[in-house]
Amino acid sequence: MEAEIAEQAERWPLVANAAAEQLRDFSPEFDLVVVAARGSSDNAALFARYLIEVHLGIPVSLAAPSVITKFHSSMRFGKALVIGVSQSGAAPDVAAVLEYAKGQGATTLSISNHAGSLITQFADRAVTLGVGEERSIAATKTYSATLIAFLELVRQLGAALPTVDTVPSDWFPRAADAAMDASGDVVRCQPIFSLGRGYGFSTALESSLKLMECALIPSKAFSTADFEHGPKALAGPGSVAVSFDGAMPHLEEQGCLVVEAPNSGVAAEIKPLTDIVFAQYLALFAARARGLDPDEARFLKKVTRTT
Repeated sequence: MEAEIAEQAERWPLVANAAAEQLRDFSPEFDLVVVAARGSSDNAALFARYLIEVHLGIPVSLAAPSVITKFHSSMRFGKALVIGVSQSGAAPDVAAVLEYAKGQGATTLSISNHAGSLITQFADRAVTLGVGEERSIAATKTYSATLIAFLELVRQLGAALPTVDTVPSDWFPRAADAAMDASGDVVRCQPIFSLGRGYGFSTALESSLKLMECALIPSKAFSTADFEHGPKALAGPGSVAVSFDGAMPHLEEQGCLVVEAPNSGVAAEIKPLTDIVFAQYLALFAARARGLDPDEARFLKKVTRTT
């Protein structure tokens, strides 16, 4: 896991260039975007939702694959762009959504790390991340590469977006140092909250997932806005809030310890990339502090197939 986190620094520009090339001349007409994904890919899809709605003004829906695979309902995709995301490309339920949408006449796009994988078979256009084999159970480089693929998709569709080369060259060691400093608090305290809003909400969800699967630390992610509607009652002494939405003095006043993701100084659209590096290191160091090997995540497999 540690090696694959570090790999990202040199891979990001390569992924951006490759995705831009694969999306060249991709200009479908659509008035709705539907994204089908699971797990970390679903968290990346939430980033895409904000990116598309903010910059293109087109509504985005995150698909519930069981509507098709379990309930066998008839869906009217109409003039939609349907995107299937699976890091392995082997997700049967994501493939089922793409297959059904394609049969309805929707434009389909797949994003995966493996050329020729299952979901690519039902895609009008396929983006292959090409970051090499990911051996760790936890998705790290494939997650960030998926964010970059979405950035390049939205850029291709007409948005003016910042580029990944704006990330500071010393960001990875800085993020690692900050995560090491924060890991003791995360291991020692309960409950653990992961908070973010807008582009950062996807990071909060992915950070919480990483703490659970790697360090076996129960963690709950919330939109910063939703957190105010009840859950913050739990944010008292002994609790920790990992914030991807800046300082939270009101929580500190309640006795909650706030771990703020360090500021990378990049644009809001790129910040989920730098923030997730901090979150990945945080999960790694928290796992080690608890005597756990994140590469041997309990009860989990690298490729999960749900129907």
